[in-house]
Order: sequence, then structure tokens, then C-alpha cells
Amino acid sequence: MMGELIATVVAAHGRHYIAQADGLRLQCVTRGKKSDVAVGDRVRVKTSSPTQGVIEAIDERQTLLFRSDQYKSKLLAANVTQLFIVVATEPGFADDLVSRALVAAEAAGVAVHLILNKADVAALLPKARERMQPYTALGYPVHEISALGAPDETRATLLPLLQGQTTILIGQSGMGKSSIINLLVPDADIVTREISTALDTGKHTTTFTRMYAIDAATAVIDSPGFQEFGLYHLTEGMLERAFREFAPHLGKCRFYNCRHLVEPGCAILEAVAAGEIAPMRQALYAQLLHESSQKLY
Repeated sequence: MMGELIATVVAAHGRHYIAQADGLRLQCVTRGKKSDVAVGDRVRVKTSSPTQGVIEAIDERQTLLFRSDQYKSKLLAANVTQLFIVVATEPGFADDLVSRALVAAEAAGVAVHLILNKADVAALLPKARERMQPYTALGYPVHEISALGAPDETRATLLPLLQGQTTILIGQSGMGKSSIINLLVPDADIVTREISTALDTGKHTTTFTRMYAIDAATAVIDSPGFQEFGLYHLTEGMLERAFREFAPHLGKCRFYNCRHLVEPGCAILEAVAAGEIAPMRQALYAQLLHESSQKLY
């Protein structure tokens, strides 16, 4: 029996998707070779059987988070309201990835929380806190947790932050994202195995993005760990607005088309010299500006 329904994409692997509507879980593909669907998308699905369908259209998105390199884009999630960047006292995390994730979230209009996991590793906590300080100074909240060492306290910290939100967790491998998800979503392992089988990605893989519902108004999205966060898709105008500390200085440069790199009378560079903007952030801006000029797609 063919029909059309509105569903939410809850898992994605390549061009294969799982969409959910009213408790019904459908294995879906897109027409042709299109793969521009993201977890969190609300889609129109034409059913071809009780368990299968074709995605015909994507509803308008409120937000879209994605990363990109020189050649292509990789969608992370759609319609998310906030991003949790998960870092840990060990193994070491990359400041570059954290900084790029913050820029991506600002550009997409998504709120950010930094989650410092494994805070029970006392010897390494002071150094991790020190590394969090530049982000705290920018106004990004940092929450210290220990998913394995203090599970009850972790739940008490994170659940109120999640309430009524659609939250994506990102981070490098080894930061403890899976442990956090398993705390927040008691049957996450079962759901992952079911989806993994449906997507035919094997029993043990976690290389696909998937959404878990906590209640009717609250969902969390887990994404595979990654080491690179390219932002080649951001234009010059989008980039300067994605650095929140640039805001008070924009429009005050001597030249209206100032790129904030080497120009005389640049209000951003003057703010760096005055200690109002961290040199690391202006250097990242310059790097991202360079990358966006290398785009080949």
C-alpha cells in the first residue's frame, strides 16, 4: 500500500536513512544519487512497503550544521537547537576542532555548551580547565562531568540542559560521547543495534549519525568522532559574524571592505593588539578565510 507521510530522519549512513513517524520506522533512500538529507530533517516519504520508503522532499530547515573540505560537504544534523562539544581531561583534545565547531555553531545560529568529561582525573583537571578558559571568556558555558565516575551527577547536570531541545554531541574519538549517550538514553545500545542492522552497517559500527528521543520534546543526536572540521562553505561575511568577539568592532574599520588580515586602520587587528581579541582567534579567522577561497565545488 503506497502512501505519503511526514517523518523525521533519525539515522543516516551514506545514502541510506531511517525515518520515523508515529512509531513507524522506515528504511529510506533518496531519488537518484542525491544525499542531501541530514539526521533531524523532517521529510516527506512515499512508502513502498510497511517498512520502506523513498524520501521525496525535505521540509524547510530551522538550522543546519555541516562541515566541508575543498571538494564536498558533510551534513552533521538539521533542526538542532544546541551543540554539545565533548572534550575530556584525557586523551588530549584539539583546540582547533573546538574552535571550528564554535564557529560552525555561531554561523548556523545554534547555542553551544562545552562538556568537559572525565573530570574525576584529578591530576589532569587543572590543565584541562586552563584550556577551557579562553572559551569561558567568550561566554560559552563549560560543564564538568564524569560519565563513568559519577553517572548520577552527570545525568543531573545534563538532563536539565537537554530539556525541550534537540542537541547534537560532537567530539573526537575517545572523549566519552558514547558513555554520555548511554547515560542519557537507557536503551541507546539496543536502538543502535536495531538501526545498525536496518542500515546494514554491521553490528558493531558507530560510524553513522543517529537521533534518540528522550521524550516528546527532547532529542539527542550522536555523531561519529572526527578529527577534522573544515568550514570551506563559510563566506567572508559569514565568518566575521561567526566570531562573537568581533561583533563590537565590525563596521569600525577604516576601509569598508576590510578583510581583517593586514589592513591599516582595522578595528579587529587593533582589538587584538589591545588584548580584547585573542590572537589565536584572529589566526583561526585568517586560516578559515584562506580555506574558503580554496573551495572547488
